[in-house]
Amino acid sequence: MSSDTTTIRRDIYSISRLNREVRTLLEGSLPLLWIEGEISNLTRHSSGHWYFSLKDEAAQVRCAMFRNRNMNIGFKPDNGMQVLIRARISLYEARGEFQIIAEHMEEAGDGALRRAYEILKHRLQAEGLFNPDHKKSLPPWPRCVGIITSPTGAAIHDILSTLQRRSPLLSVIVYPVLVQGTSSAAQIAAMIHTVDLRNECDVLIIARGGGSLEDLWSFNDEQVARAIYACSVPIVSGIGHEVDFTIADFVADQRAPTPTAAAELISPNQIEIDSRLQQIQSRLVQYLQNRLTQSQRQIEWLTRRLPQPRRQLQNWMQRLDEIQLRQQTVMRFALRQHGSHLQQFIQRLRSVSPKQMLTQHQQRLGYQTERLRRNMTQQLVQKQQRLSNLAHALDTISPLATLQRGYAIATRNDDNRLIQDAAQIHKNTLVDIRLAHGKLHCRVESTSSDNLK
Repeated sequence: MSSDTTTIRRDIYSISRLNREVRTLLEGSLPLLWIEGEISNLTRHSSGHWYFSLKDEAAQVRCAMFRNRNMNIGFKPDNGMQVLIRARISLYEARGEFQIIAEHMEEAGDGALRRAYEILKHRLQAEGLFNPDHKKSLPPWPRCVGIITSPTGAAIHDILSTLQRRSPLLSVIVYPVLVQGTSSAAQIAAMIHTVDLRNECDVLIIARGGGSLEDLWSFNDEQVARAIYACSVPIVSGIGHEVDFTIADFVADQRAPTPTAAAELISPNQIEIDSRLQQIQSRLVQYLQNRLTQSQRQIEWLTRRLPQPRRQLQNWMQRLDEIQLRQQTVMRFALRQHGSHLQQFIQRLRSVSPKQMLTQHQQRLGYQTERLRRNMTQQLVQKQQRLSNLAHALDTISPLATLQRGYAIATRNDDNRLIQDAAQIHKNTLVDIRLAHGKLHCRVESTSSDNLK
């Protein structure tokens, strides 16, 4: 081999160049990914950046989320929390460590539901299911109201109590369904179709008490939304609390913030109607009395202007008496006629008003007043004794009394769900232990299953 043979040149990488090219390769090869895992080793740097690990049962990866991204997060992440992040893959060149850069973070489970909720909401809105022109007006004087809800929940109790207080003569039909669970949405949609086919109520309330997004998910179901849209009966939704909005609320003809508000919305207040009727009657009587007084004063004025000759005076007096009698007859007739119209109006309202019962009670009121005064003291003593007995019975069955005997109640820290089985809990899960006095905030180190019969 000759001495002038060209020496082979080697492309030698420095560590910095190697890490830089590997980072470029990783970031250019993979798009933004959705990644789910559990947070551990969370550090919040004074700069505002977050550094943590994301792990599952078999592996973990280092993560970074910079201040300009994490300042928009609507919750406070912590170790042990299950999250869903939108991230890009990268490499930290200074240490040659594989890592992911989080662009967005949300709580796992609830975040997925919210994405599905928004997707369905935008799709149904684009189809016109929320169009105000399609919404039906509520009947001002319903005779029968239907209620689709759980027969054992608090919502049905609140609705029935409100209807009984405001419109005791209103007919009510309860259509029982499940309001939570995998089959509840199909049940609700089928019951709406049934109500529409039976055509036995003037307005329909769809109600449920408050809960989490997952608890209310049956009312975010597409088949429920389409059943509401297709129903010919006006529908009022009273689902959850004031801050809860479901797909059913947007499709319904009118939305009430709570089940109680839904009942108030569709029920006329009979007490206010009766009070208004009494005012109208009082004004009518006062008007007729004023007219009669004016006529009498006019007659008296005309009487004083009569000529002095006795005979002519007597004739005019006789004629005035006749005129007065006719006037009184006309006024009595007018009064009877107006009274007859008023009675007809009252009779028409009796079908929807407790007027007759109220009249009977008013007639008995004078006789019962003195008796009420004598019995008041005795009734007060009886009620106080009953209250004492009920308080004692309530204390007997109170879960607080059970806690006083040494028992405890364990709930999950993240969603406050009751823990009944150790299999529901994993290691490092945060739990709250409710004692008779105070709470214990604990982290699970291990679990075991004991089958106690």
